[in-house]
Formats: sequence, C-alpha cells, structure tokens
Amino acid sequence: MLVRSNVIPWAPAALVAISLLATSCASHDDTASAPKATASASAPHGYVEGAQEKAEQQSRLLLNDPATGGTRVLDLITGKTHKVSRATGTTELTTDGRFGFFHTADGIHVLDGGAWMVDHGDHVHYYRAAIRDVGRVAGGPGTRIRSDAAVTAVTDEDGRARIYGRAELEKGKVGSARTLPGTHAGAVVPYAEHLLGVTGDGKVAVFDRAGKRAASPDARCEEVRGDAVTRRGVVLGCADGALLVRETDGTFTAEKIPYGSDVPGAERATAFRYRPGSDTLTAPAGKRAVWVLDVGERTWKRVKTGPVVSANTAGEGSALIVLETDGALHGYDIATGKQVSRTKRLVTGTSETDTDGDAPPVIEVDRSRAYLNDQKGKRVYEIDYNDNLRLARTFDLDIEPALMAETGR
Repeated sequence: MLVRSNVIPWAPAALVAISLLATSCASHDDTASAPKATASASAPHGYVEGAQEKAEQQSRLLLNDPATGGTRVLDLITGKTHKVSRATGTTELTTDGRFGFFHTADGIHVLDGGAWMVDHGDHVHYYRAAIRDVGRVAGGPGTRIRSDAAVTAVTDEDGRARIYGRAELEKGKVGSARTLPGTHAGAVVPYAEHLLGVTGDGKVAVFDRAGKRAASPDARCEEVRGDAVTRRGVVLGCADGALLVRETDGTFTAEKIPYGSDVPGAERATAFRYRPGSDTLTAPAGKRAVWVLDVGERTWKRVKTGPVVSANTAGEGSALIVLETDGALHGYDIATGKQVSRTKRLVTGTSETDTDGDAPPVIEVDRSRAYLNDQKGKRVYEIDYNDNLRLARTFDLDIEPALMAETGR
C-alpha cells in the first residue's frame, strides 16, 4: 500500500516518539511480537492482559470488498495495511469501536480489530493488541448489533435479541448466548448496565442483564429507526423526532425531542452518524438536506445542501461534512447553514444515476481527522476537518474498499 501525504504526518510529537512494533505475519498485526505485560497482584490501573496501553488513540480502519472478499485493516498510526480473512458477499460492515461485524447472507463474521478505548468518564485508556478472527454469529439481512463494555446484543430482523458476553469475544471466541424475552421493534441497545428496547407497540422497555424487566419509562417511540449512544443517554429515532432515554441513579427517564413540524416519511432521520463521544448527530433529511440533532440543546436543525451521499460531523462547533453527488466533500456551518469549504472531486461513481447498486461511501470522524473511502479509486482519504477540509493523506489500496468502519475510538 502506498501512503501519499500532503503534510507532515498528523500524529502529535508525543505519539511519534512511541517506537513502532515489529511485524508479525502470522497474527496480522505489528503488536503481536511485542513484549506483553505480566499479570500480578500489583497490576497497574487500566491493565489489560495481552494488550499494550498507549498514550494516544489507536485508530484503525476496517475495509472490505464484497465482490472479491478482500479485507484489510489499515493502521492509521503506522500507515500499514494488514491482510485478514476474506469476507465475501458482505452487505454491511459495522463496528462497536473494537470488533468489526461483517454482515453476510450466511451469518455475521466477527473480527477483532485490535484497537479500542476504555472511557472512565474523567479519563480514557487506549489499547493495541493483535488483530484476529473471532468467529461467526447467526444473523441475516437486517440484523443489528450493539455493544457496551460487558455485552453484545444481536437483534435479528424478526426482533429477537440474543445477548453475548463481551469477555468471551475479547478472548477470541463467540461463546454462547442467552435470548432476551419478547420481540423488539428496533435494535436492543446495552446501556447503563441494562438493555434498552422498544416493543412492537412503541413502548420503551428496560431489562436487566438477566433479561428481567427492570423499568418502563412513560414514553413511546413510534416506528423506531436509528439509535445512538451518547454521553447524555440513548437517542432513538422516532416518527415524530427523537426520544432521549437517560439513567440517573438507577432511574430511567425518557424525553421527546420533536422535529417541531410535520416531516414527511422520506425526510425522517432513520440512521445516525456522529463522532463517538459527541452529542451532535447527523442523518440525511431527504435527498438535498441533512438533519443535525444537538442532543445537549435538544434541538433539530435541517441544513440544506446539494444532493447528499453521506454526512457526518465532529460536533462541538465543527462543520457539517457532506459528500455530495459531485464527488466532493462540502463543509457547512451548522449554525448558519452556509457552505464554508469544499474539496476537489475525490470520489467517482457518486452521481444520482451512477451508483451501480454499490454501498455508498461513508465519512468516519474521530477526534482530529475524517476518513472517506473511494471504492473505484481503491483508496482512502484522510481529511483535516479543522483546516477547511484539507487533504492530509491518501492511502492507496489493493482492494476496492466499498465498506469501511473505524475502530480504536
């Protein structure tokens, strides 16, 4: 893989000072041959057996070409790509920040991306470990997977949810699952040591980890589609806006964030994209606009754009980033709705009549950069969204990265 950089690499000086690790082909990863800490009664705070703790975020991109099955892990710290097991016919690629879930007609392949973070609220730990295949979980089209530090919830297209222990996944195996009672209209979301779901009649239900009903907030979410876990609670996309479910001292409450006017079904927010840790969510609002939901302020804003392919934002005063059908990234000031920046054409095959049924490119955003996959061009772009969408690095690949997800956040 060739990395082309327009500037000095983005990593801060403290990170550059960290020595890079030797390559190990057998484990797909450059950390496998590094010395591992030995567990003891005096293990330091944050110790994780078999992993290395780092001072900075260890971002990696999972990339997949559904046609050939080619799958790569791009380490954004070293700039190296790692070839991993093929995943052919992938229809969707999702992640919980560490594990990649490759959705296929035959089930869901689970890959440990080997980079993750643990958020303790007042401080964060960043880790690197070997990339490894974990196995498969059952699930077909429409399966939704959500995780927290303890469990992973897999909700199939019929609304049945299975709960897997996270510790087993971290040890490299899928393990057994227990089934949550009933069926659910949307994804079951692990939150605050509980499991949050929506029943078929739109009622919010909270279960403990054993599957026992623990709470029923007095709230409804009709036609639930889309969800996001933020620092302020779980956001659910509903027919009339969003529902924010929060836990405080063991009590669950729900608060509606309405659109403020009637919104046609085709313009509803049904899938949220955002920077992990942010309280600013984005979603397409029809073909030529983007919804921006400020969870802290409990407000929606509809930003008019050109024809939308995908969108995201870092939040907290950053621009709304929109890939439009001209193949360029456009930056919009969220407060005013005005376009403030634009790149050259980066992606081919994004016109309204030239999609070929492929998955649309996605914009992944972390604490300092955004990433855009160009399938036809066999590359990934790194964008400095704090510098007028400046192109920082270009990663040339040996596969067509139709699907992309970022881990390590």
